Amino acid sequence: MYNLSDNITRKFTDVVDISDDGWEVMTDTGYEPISDIKQTEEYEIWEMMLVDGTILRCADNHILFDENFQEIFVCSLKSGDCIQTQSGPQIVEHVINTHHLVNMYDLGVNSNNHRFYSNGILSHNTTTAAGYLLWFAMFKPDSTILVAAHKYAGAQEIMQRIRYAYESTPNHIRAGVTSYNKGSIEFENGSRIISTATTENTGRGLSITLLYLDEFAFVRNTIAQEFWTSISPTLSTGGKAIITSTPNSDEDQFWQLWLEANKTVDEFGNETGIGRNGFKSFTALWNEHPDRDQKWADDELGRIGSEKFSREHLCQPIIFEETLINAMTLSKLSAIDPVDKLGQVRWYKKPSRGNTYAIGVDPSLGTGGDYSAIEIYELPSFEQVGEWQHNKTPIQGQVRILRDIIKYIYDIIGTENDIYYSIENNGVGEATLMSISEVGEQNIKGIFLSEGGKSRKGFTTTHKSKLTACAKFKQLIEMGKLKINSKNLISELKTFVRANLSYAARVGDTDDLVSASLLVIRIMQTLQNYDSEIDNQMRANDEFVAPLPFIMI
Repeated sequence: MYNLSDNITRKFTDVVDISDDGWEVMTDTGYEPISDIKQTEEYEIWEMMLVDGTILRCADNHILFDENFQEIFVCSLKSGDCIQTQSGPQIVEHVINTHHLVNMYDLGVNSNNHRFYSNGILSHNTTTAAGYLLWFAMFKPDSTILVAAHKYAGAQEIMQRIRYAYESTPNHIRAGVTSYNKGSIEFENGSRIISTATTENTGRGLSITLLYLDEFAFVRNTIAQEFWTSISPTLSTGGKAIITSTPNSDEDQFWQLWLEANKTVDEFGNETGIGRNGFKSFTALWNEHPDRDQKWADDELGRIGSEKFSREHLCQPIIFEETLINAMTLSKLSAIDPVDKLGQVRWYKKPSRGNTYAIGVDPSLGTGGDYSAIEIYELPSFEQVGEWQHNKTPIQGQVRILRDIIKYIYDIIGTENDIYYSIENNGVGEATLMSISEVGEQNIKGIFLSEGGKSRKGFTTTHKSKLTACAKFKQLIEMGKLKINSKNLISELKTFVRANLSYAARVGDTDDLVSASLLVIRIMQTLQNYDSEIDNQMRANDEFVAPLPFIMI
């Protein structure tokens, strides 16, 4: 990873005002006027080549856009990354530092998005987007302004804009500084601006006057929650906060803040204009841009797809990462409240006669780390009817809860022939098998289903079997054949993402309910060989395929 030099700010040696000369530059919204051209001091040339042979030579901190229109420094790119060009997203072949020094030139582009094409590659011209933070620091003495972004490079980029704005400020307005670094600025009036990446402890111990959070929705949710908990006391004593982000999920800390900010009616039904949490919400959609019409939207939609368009331009909380279940489908899943609770088992629908029940158990040690989970699905309706999870119940307790769940179903439907259960026998599963043996399989009113062709009880999870179950799980949910009722399971599905060549919980999240559900899918795949209704539901399409005719001689 290349570290930006301390002298990251462009130092201008000459400025040519050409605002009246009619010069324009091509941007992603058409030709836009150029206000001026600034010559910089000498910088090392960085060369970036795309796989199609296109070359861009620029400074280390020249800003480009990735495939999701997120800003990125040239020096942060690596081979295989994708960036925006005039012909759409393109792959980077290589990025190298030539170590050759030359004067460079900065274009001032008079457009709202401050983007233009450099040799067909979409670039960003330095803007005054951070002007308010600079104004606050210069005109509000003894202020501490904290700038936090989801990545350190993002925080540096914001500070670069602030420094540019400061250097462009007229001398009679510009406040003196006592310290001027890439990560912080301290002013003679006692104010300071500090930038950092967002962590659990960011800002802890600081007396913050103004907090600015950039792309807060993309901070890992466990970190975002801890950070917000630690920073809230500071804000409650008079500190101000500005939070900007493209939405990422309807489960994260940013979205919860957004929802509260939109609750602007008091207990008497009067409009307050400010949310219950003290924030005022503001949304900027694509059609508010003066140069964007329906044709632009149609072209953009065709280029990046409906999922990314909904997130980037309609501000809908569509999952950014590659989840197992399509992000648009996830956004439409809705949970219901349990209709009953027996102990800690949540029931979303009571069992009934004439149905079959499949129960998957994902065991754990019960020591406070990983959760053990039990999922219960009804067949052939393919509806999730119950679940249980806990991370401190010992293995023997997990088996007793499984036995109690099965007994509850048995007492209602009156037969054990329609109750099938199994466990994942990897790792901890061996101890669970021993516990079932101690309880006595005959004392559990159901059929213990095991993997075909194997002598060992239960199901062994391998890379291949997990991907197969994931594919069927995805198919059934996206086709609307499998109904999910649990809020907890839906939350896990929103963080069940691509991990190398498989799928797993995002770092910091859990996937035990998903794992138990994947085991139920494998139970279903076994049962479909013996039940035509289950078999019809498990098939990939809804069309009836008649058997081929044949003639017996």
